Amino acid sequence: MPLVHAVNVTKSFHHNEVLKGIDLDVDRGQVVCLLGPSGSGKTTFLRCINQLETIDGGRIWVDDELMGYADRDGKLYRLKNKEIAAQRREIGMVFQRFNLFPHKTALENIVEAPRQVKGESKKTARERAMKLLDRVGLADRCNAYPAQLSGGQQQRVAIARALAMQPKLMLFDEPTSALDPELVGEVLAVMRELALDGMTMIVVTHEMSFARDVADTVVFMDGGVVVEAGPPKDVIGNPQHSRTQAFLSRLRSEHEHP
Repeated sequence: MPLVHAVNVTKSFHHNEVLKGIDLDVDRGQVVCLLGPSGSGKTTFLRCINQLETIDGGRIWVDDELMGYADRDGKLYRLKNKEIAAQRREIGMVFQRFNLFPHKTALENIVEAPRQVKGESKKTARERAMKLLDRVGLADRCNAYPAQLSGGQQQRVAIARALAMQPKLMLFDEPTSALDPELVGEVLAVMRELALDGMTMIVVTHEMSFARDVADTVVFMDGGVVVEAGPPKDVIGNPQHSRTQAFLSRLRSEHEHP
């Protein structure tokens, strides 16, 4: 079984169908990049995997576990909030905005969830947090507060915080879109390292070079459907669909004439 198995996922907001039957498989250790214009449903799909949004139809399994529901004789029953929270523990998520606690240091931000949610000892949580800060190149800033860090540094702390829960899957929702251009590279470098280490990742991004170099599969979404999916050399290098071609050429021209 793939680690993520999504079948015919639908989602509407106020009669506006945002996801119109998404199918997606992600194998263990794979990196999948979701591309597409704003409003195409990429972020909503990511949030559905993590049960931050409730799906209207279809099913999503993560590691063979049906997300958000129990299946009893083909009928779906919504899980209790506590059960959904337990499923969510296995999935790390990094948002556009860093969402760090402003009154806690970088180290304290990372230690918080393992202590509160998993009941880890202070010593264990701190040791792992320091290793993770070292991994994202910020061990020397462990006692800095978010306001004392650049956007790129805050996002790297946010990645370390997600990894502290030892997730089996990492979701990234445009993790570099809120950053100044010169800070984008340092965050992507951390994500490249994670990919090399075999972390399963689904990344919503506009960073074409990252998608081309790091992704195993690129999925182009538009209007709530998967228009095209395949290896980066096909989808980015030789797109077959006119919508994919138009999107990529627009991105290139924006890149050349910002």
